[in-house]
Amino acid sequence: MASFKTAIVLFFLVSLIGSSSAQLTTGFYSKSCPKLYETVKSVVHSAIQKETRMAASLLRLFFHDCFVNGCDGSLFLDDTSTFTGEKRAQPNFNSARGFEVIDDIKSAVEKVCPGVVSCADILAVTARDSVVLLGGPNWDVKLGRRDSRTASQAAANSSIPPPTSNLNRLISSFSAVGLSTKYMVALSGAHTIGQARCTSFRARIYNETNNLDSSLAKTRQNNCPRNSGSGDNNLAPLDLQTPTYFDNHYFINLVSKKGLLHSDQQLFNGGSADSTVKSYSDNPSSFAADFVTAMIKMGDIRPLTGSKGEIRKNCRRIN
Repeated sequence: MASFKTAIVLFFLVSLIGSSSAQLTTGFYSKSCPKLYETVKSVVHSAIQKETRMAASLLRLFFHDCFVNGCDGSLFLDDTSTFTGEKRAQPNFNSARGFEVIDDIKSAVEKVCPGVVSCADILAVTARDSVVLLGGPNWDVKLGRRDSRTASQAAANSSIPPPTSNLNRLISSFSAVGLSTKYMVALSGAHTIGQARCTSFRARIYNETNNLDSSLAKTRQNNCPRNSGSGDNNLAPLDLQTPTYFDNHYFINLVSKKGLLHSDQQLFNGGSADSTVKSYSDNPSSFAADFVTAMIKMGDIRPLTGSKGEIRKNCRRIN
């Protein structure tokens, strides 16, 4: 019996060591780059002071990186004559932003500890700081990711759910990267900050009536003309109530049929996510706790560790 128990323990330890996410630790750079956190936070703080929206943009980069072959910094790679990156994929083109801020953070980090910290890890810390600086929850970020030498525009097009997604598409997209429906709903709460372009919500405010508050539709129509090509890049806050504060108002809005994107309102539309949305709308601390857990889980998606990948000197190109 004892030998059987020993075998079980050994199997568990081997499984743990063999899983890439288990190699990520909160103290990964404690000796090799002790000034990492203060360096990142300083640049993120400056960027958000210049433009509050940047917090949401930086947080979104983490989603768009992790959902495409894991949290490996592949999103940052620029196209070249011989290389196609992910920046021109449908979910990112004219939409993903904040790359210059990542460049600034990387430069600052390289000054204090050159060649040590990956772009993928810099993004993970930046995402956390962006949430905290707008009043959201704090957490210890697991680090130790390395940067990819490849990118996939096709995977970016297929893996990141568009704002037209229905509930089943959202559930399957998150499930494909190991995230449950509960964590999908929690992570969607990131839409408590940031803005969306008219092209992302035009169809909803003109074509949907059953699950859309009429006053919100009228307000948004004032700045988003019906015809495509007119006002496409006009912006509207995803959370009308507290657009620059990280709280649970996103869920309160959904219960009131005030989700801006079609995919937002799908979370509260008579489906399996309704109870979670209602719970978060009533209990901000429950949302905050689940959001933190979900962010950590998302950060664990298929990282490159050990000798895989590289530590890029410049986030926009492989070494």
